Amino acid sequence: MRVMMTVNGRPVEADDVWEGESLLYVLRERLGLPGSKNACEQGECGSCTVRLDGVLACACLVAAGQAQGSEVLTVEGLAGGDGRELAPVQQAFLDAGAVQCGFCTPGLLVAADELLGRVPVPSDADIREALAGNLCRCTGYEKILDAVRLAAARTHRTG
Repeated sequence: MRVMMTVNGRPVEADDVWEGESLLYVLRERLGLPGSKNACEQGECGSCTVRLDGVLACACLVAAGQAQGSEVLTVEGLAGGDGRELAPVQQAFLDAGAVQCGFCTPGLLVAADELLGRVPVPSDADIREALAGNLCRCTGYEKILDAVRLAAARTHRTG
């Protein structure tokens, strides 16, 4: 089957997709977008979080065919058009030291960016709820919370 969708603002096609193939596999292996990570394959860890038609989704749980005609935003799509300028949330994660091994980071970034799009100045409870579906084994989450707060402060102040 052929799956046509818009990924990070660009129309794309994936050919010879079999029925059970996940959106995550298509993004990583067929479209060359390795940012979304393949960790649990059960929708438990959040490492493969993307936005599917604006809604957060675990790409490992979405059959590729379900994405037909949809808009998908991956961590690669958060950066500026040429990919050289980081999104505010990406820069904040670097500045706050919230990136350790990096495996959970793409999903956390997509979820945090989605939150900041809905709630420009989130409370700690808002941040914790928004990131509840994303597991990190390396941190105590405090630097991740700091990064989201920093991104909110920078975006709210300048935007």
